[in-house]
Amino acid sequence: MKKLKQQNRKTTMFKFKRTATPYLYLAPTMVLFFALMLVPVVTVVGYSFFDNVIMNRHPVFDGLNNYRMILTDPVFYESLLNTAIFVGMSVVAHITLGMFFALLLNSSLLHAIPKAIYRVIYIIPWVFTVSIIAVLWRLLLNPNGVITYFLNVLGTVQGHIDWLGSRDTALGVVTFVNIWSGYPFYLVSILAGLQGISNQLYEAATVDGAGTFQKLVFITIPQLKPILMSLTILDCIWTTQQYALVWMLTGGGPVHATEMISTYTYKLAFSSYEFSRASASAVIVLMISLLLIFLYVKAQKAREST
Repeated sequence: MKKLKQQNRKTTMFKFKRTATPYLYLAPTMVLFFALMLVPVVTVVGYSFFDNVIMNRHPVFDGLNNYRMILTDPVFYESLLNTAIFVGMSVVAHITLGMFFALLLNSSLLHAIPKAIYRVIYIIPWVFTVSIIAVLWRLLLNPNGVITYFLNVLGTVQGHIDWLGSRDTALGVVTFVNIWSGYPFYLVSILAGLQGISNQLYEAATVDGAGTFQKLVFITIPQLKPILMSLTILDCIWTTQQYALVWMLTGGGPVHATEMISTYTYKLAFSSYEFSRASASAVIVLMISLLLIFLYVKAQKAREST
């Protein structure tokens, strides 16, 4: 009887250890997640319901007033529109350029050496950090810089143009720089997808008399559809949260011409010291990001099921 009880105890202990071991491995990650993500998010959400935290020693519960002030602020809607334009143009250009260069590098028309050289050239923007990219383009886009000089030589423009200081050009230029700095990631991702497509599909299509365009439309794009969907949603998430590049290029100016949701929120907190309104703005950004993440997860599940 004692032996049976001891055997049952050992079995119970073994099952408990076996069940608890994975949670012990996960514990450090869960502690970091709780301390670095969950607590700050809950804190910011709580701040958004008070009149002015941090600056006010005894903040008073203010309900949804901060959200009302944000949603009635014309600058917020201007930043929202700028962000939509910035994200839309960047995502379309990233996927288009990534697809074009990936098809070029995957083509059998190029030999191995030119492919290796082109890969190095196309990946160069990805090597630089955001700060280097911002400084580099600020120098190039200076009214007395190289770009203005060559455009004057070519006769495209006349005089000195302040590319980053004009409301007419600032948003387009910032979007262009973001496209230039980000497309290599999509190139590499799409190229990996292209190399995973079986050659037998193309050979069968050739036998059936399909041309290059037909192969692209009926084989390449359908095979890449899950990857393209995932990349599009990921790009929307990352570009929506782009802050450093915009801040170092224009700081959201001139006169809110390049104001994004991220720079708008930063200015509320650290320029105007309205931390409660900044928290409300951050919560709105969080809701937009959660929606995009939901779409991304859904796309990933669809990709795994195919």
